[in-house]
Amino acid sequence: MIQPPEPTPPLALRNYTGQAVDLSAFRGKAVLVTFVYTHCPDICPLIVSKLAAAQRQLGQEARRLQIIAVTVDPKNDTPVAVKDFLAARGATGRMDYLIGTRKQLLPVWKAWGIAVTVNKYDDAEDHTALVYGITSSGKIAVAYPKSFTPLNIVHDVPLLARS
Repeated sequence: MIQPPEPTPPLALRNYTGQAVDLSAFRGKAVLVTFVYTHCPDICPLIVSKLAAAQRQLGQEARRLQIIAVTVDPKNDTPVAVKDFLAARGATGRMDYLIGTRKQLLPVWKAWGIAVTVNKYDDAEDHTALVYGITSSGKIAVAYPKSFTPLNIVHDVPLLARS
């Protein structure tokens, strides 16, 4: 829990289908924001799979939730790579996966406190692996570690949606 809840930094990019997505448009809903990449060998696929599972478990309550994933690998997270990644994890249509150029993403990573280690080929090697829980009024209220469970999300979404 983050006490007191903090205002969210700006977040406005295009998703992998080309649609503009602005975090501020989701006021009134609980929002989960995470930073991942499609060819991650371990943590990112688990985070996305668990978020999709939580959304399925929420049933009707899922309408009060928006999930946003932001790439930490602008070179390799192409629309096709993201489409395949989401499909393989049962997450197609369950989240907005935002992509962009390194120049567009750097200020977002900085504003959100996401440390990204990049090798000489611009492939993400390591990054901060958290999921931020945002209230319906636009405040960051919780930061979930990578070890979160879908049940943590199922429990918290109604609380975030009411705050």
